[in-house]
Amino acid sequence: MADLEQPLLDHKPMKVYPKCPGCKVAHLVVEGAPPAYRELSFVAIVMLVNALPISFLYPFLYFMVRDMHITKSDKDIGFYVGYIGSAFMIGRFLTAIHWGIMADKYGRKPVLICGVLSVIIFNVIFGFSRSFWAAFLSRFFLGCFNGMMGPVKAYASEICSDEHQPIGISVVGTTLGLGMIVGPAIGGYLSMPGEKYPQMFPTDSLFAQYPYLMPCLFVSGLAAIALFITVFYLPETLHIHTDEDAIIDGETFNEKAKLIGKEELEEEKEKEGMQKAEDSIWAVLKNRPLASAILVYCTWSMHSMAYTEIFSLWAVSPKTHGGLSFSTTDVGNVLAIAGAGTLLFQLLAFSPIAKVLGPIATTRYSAILALPLLCIYPFLSNLSGTLLWILLLFTAVSKNALSVATLSASFLLINNSVFPRQRGRANGLSVSAVSFFKAVGPGAGGALFAWAQRRSSSILPGNQMVFCILGAVVVVDIILTYEPFLPKSVDKPKHDDSDVTSARTA
Repeated sequence: MADLEQPLLDHKPMKVYPKCPGCKVAHLVVEGAPPAYRELSFVAIVMLVNALPISFLYPFLYFMVRDMHITKSDKDIGFYVGYIGSAFMIGRFLTAIHWGIMADKYGRKPVLICGVLSVIIFNVIFGFSRSFWAAFLSRFFLGCFNGMMGPVKAYASEICSDEHQPIGISVVGTTLGLGMIVGPAIGGYLSMPGEKYPQMFPTDSLFAQYPYLMPCLFVSGLAAIALFITVFYLPETLHIHTDEDAIIDGETFNEKAKLIGKEELEEEKEKEGMQKAEDSIWAVLKNRPLASAILVYCTWSMHSMAYTEIFSLWAVSPKTHGGLSFSTTDVGNVLAIAGAGTLLFQLLAFSPIAKVLGPIATTRYSAILALPLLCIYPFLSNLSGTLLWILLLFTAVSKNALSVATLSASFLLINNSVFPRQRGRANGLSVSAVSFFKAVGPGAGGALFAWAQRRSSSILPGNQMVFCILGAVVVVDIILTYEPFLPKSVDKPKHDDSDVTSARTA
């Protein structure tokens, strides 16, 4: 019979941090808690504001550079368009890691607020730009100060329980896709209003003198709404624990120190110091599962960017060269329908699929299913009429949906590779790396297409070689989802003991 006066187990002090912002919202991640739809709707607005500045300028950028009169020939406009278009990604590549570190140290909200403010300020400056360097630097600084992409992905996971994390990531992917579709529409409809609507905007009006200001102001206005929501309604999720604020077994830190002695508490403090060392950017860089997850994400992102570039070039190229002889309007219609289908897939199908299969299988099977679709494209040039459009739309919608599923699942893999306290660094690192790959993708895709068009061979002639190489990149991505590259442990999120305790207590 056990001696009731003797403890059966050594008592471990239980700490509660009532002032910790992350602990205050811990009830959102308790097992069985419903999805945090209110917070996710705020995340969607912030993510939309992050996505719109990436894409809204492309419909008018060519004309903006033309009006700067910096080229001797219209054939050279494309080079300057490319420089301005890449400036944002260059800036994001240089600073994304640092914003991730700040998000882990000071919280997600300060980084989100700074990112939204950068959209408001630098977008307006871009709209007033009349020189190449003003336009380039405004886009570059927008990329430098807009560090939202990494922290917002971490945030979407931290306000959802494990079972609802695919919903959070789906919201990020859906609004990112929506921004890439709505952005060009905003830029196309609202730019050059003096030429399109001369009765409403005479030549001496502000928007006639600055023909590209209106879409910039519109996006900045949406960013102002997002700023208000972020400041007043978006809760902080980062766990910030200090001994002075701790309640240990119902006692304050100083009271508990008198009862059990400072030595035991100092040991706990030393452990927390070691934990901070583990959270350094160099320690995160040594995380092999994280490196593997980022490599999967970057490889597929490069493939997606190259595919997007090649698809447009292939569709407008003449049928004699293996293309479809489409107009830019035809290409726009295909991309719009494919984008709408992708959004429906993200909203209705991705979350339940990811819950059943897990992020590794979702990434792997989506990539595998994309392979036969890539094989179809080169042979579509032999078709015409209704049959061509049916097969083309089916292939394009399916390919885009699988691509978004792969990217969204890779977001989960990155978050699952680290503890919640490291997610800002991890996602900042992934955004920095993927910005480099996204900068390489379009250039590599265009060069590959041009090389294939000049290539004459009986083995995989012309566009067949292009889509074959795209398929080879997909095969590499599939291989990276297997062990020893990607361990099975990243199928489930990692938790800090203190965060789990806080959630259970809440």
